[in-house]
Amino acid sequence: MKLVVVSAGLSVPSSTRLLADRLATATADRVPVEIQVVELRDLAVEIAHNLTNGFPGKKLAAALDAVTEADGLIAVTPVFSASYSGLFKSFFDVLEKDALVGKPVLIAATGGSARHSLVLEHALRPLFAYLRAIVVPTAVYAASEDWGAEGLPERVDRAAAELATLMRGLSATRPASKPTVVPFAEQLAALSPSK
Repeated sequence: MKLVVVSAGLSVPSSTRLLADRLATATADRVPVEIQVVELRDLAVEIAHNLTNGFPGKKLAAALDAVTEADGLIAVTPVFSASYSGLFKSFFDVLEKDALVGKPVLIAATGGSARHSLVLEHALRPLFAYLRAIVVPTAVYAASEDWGAEGLPERVDRAAAELATLMRGLSATRPASKPTVVPFAEQLAALSPSK
């Protein structure tokens, strides 16, 4: 199985990437996965170009394909202005609208203060619900004071276990080939009585 980690951290080193790596490692401890990390910082220019011209560059296209083909996704963003970063949102704006349908997603965020922890519930969870992903119940927020403190490792483990369980369960029920998507209008026409 393939696990893709999307990290929107801007600095090097980044607490956002550190949290992403911990979540990926904890997930890999529970289910055999191939991990691929997508650093949005490295794709910022291509994301901006894609927003203005509608065409992804080579690196962005590869990242979008990786997310689309993943069996599970970990999405981590720093908190900016009480929400996800613009770079994070822009990446998911250029992703195909059905790319995350039914895909297990673990959401996480980092910030300077615990006061921003609700970003997970008021910004990230609704975004991924809109994209029709299956978001694991436990989201992970790490404030500056959480690093090295009690609680964070337990939240990481719980969220990773939930993601691993979903990935195992969904891969076992996935059909061998992709189902044909029938447009809604055609589905309605098939249901209506023939004349």
